[in-house]
Amino acid sequence: MKERNVVCINPISPKGLERFGANYTITKDACDADCWLVRSADLLTSELPPRLRAIGRAGAGVNNIPLDRCTQQGIVVFNTPGANANAVAEMVIAGMLMASRDIVGGVNWLRTLEASGIAAAVEKGKKNFAGTELRGKKLGVIGLGAIGHLVANVAVSLGMEVYGYDPYISVNYAWRLSRAVRHVESLADLLTQCDYITIHVPLIDATRNMIGAEQIAMMKDGVILLNFSRDTLMDEDAVGQALQSGKVRKFVTEFANEKNILFPNTIITPHLGASTEESEENCAVMAVDEVQDYLNNGNIANSVNFPAISLGAIRTPTRVVVLHNNVPGIISKITTLFSNFGFNIEQMISASRGHAACALFDVGQAMQREFAMQLSTREDILKVRVIQKD
Repeated sequence: MKERNVVCINPISPKGLERFGANYTITKDACDADCWLVRSADLLTSELPPRLRAIGRAGAGVNNIPLDRCTQQGIVVFNTPGANANAVAEMVIAGMLMASRDIVGGVNWLRTLEASGIAAAVEKGKKNFAGTELRGKKLGVIGLGAIGHLVANVAVSLGMEVYGYDPYISVNYAWRLSRAVRHVESLADLLTQCDYITIHVPLIDATRNMIGAEQIAMMKDGVILLNFSRDTLMDEDAVGQALQSGKVRKFVTEFANEKNILFPNTIITPHLGASTEESEENCAVMAVDEVQDYLNNGNIANSVNFPAISLGAIRTPTRVVVLHNNVPGIISKITTLFSNFGFNIEQMISASRGHAACALFDVGQAMQREFAMQLSTREDILKVRVIQKD
């Protein structure tokens, strides 16, 4: 079995690392690694060595990874969607409670009191931190995926009236969503009705500043906004102005910056959403399983730059993995080269994702190195891997 080197750019939970097979070695030499495992380290300007085949992100966001460069160098980047979902969902519920009950303000005030006579002081001053309950209030959840559907379901169990907006909800999460969640077909319908609004969508060009001045103007006076997804999903200039005017009662976010740290009525947590022992273990296990299946079998699941594709475990002597640009006629050129070398393709599959594509070929004989070398030099071929069955 081929020896493979893995580098942990950030500390990775041992629960994940112990899942690697005996032929995997954890090393510190990033230039001599088949795989990098990373959490939050900034790789945007890092050199990507020729040997590198995969990057496993133990988490969901990949804005710390140079995806375009990885794609052009044939490096498959994986993430772990849903592995930290429960941890983040719990933080969202905690955020609603902190915003509605002024728990943070009460705790901070208590620490300012003298120990002598503290009981009487508490009884006298606690009225200043009176809040409102969640039960009976309306919660709007924008995005009903891995995290959003959990938040919606918990809120239902707390007695909230929950509205959900997600035109792209998957069948998987639709089945998991409580029947009590009210489906709304337009974002405006959610914004105009809800007392609390939380956002759980990926950050792409279409969702950047999804909540801005126009959307805030539609909301109820005194609305509470929560952002535990990505900082630029909300236009914070607009949020800041709405906090000053009182249009927004409280703003709860995970993403501190020089601007929002000065906002009034704002609760900022230091990006704790996924910071639980369970979440870190789940992310590590999922990332290791993904990269190991790719390195061992060529299968791709939960990649952010290449398509999902699988032929299962290798059963023929050889599997060839071809990462390529998604252009017309390229599969025909690849299979012609197989034929020219006298190789019989017993099974094949191909898939594309935007400009990137992958094809897997199972071959009934051992592969010549010359074949792989010739194929890798063809136009629009990004990387060729030949995996021999053990």
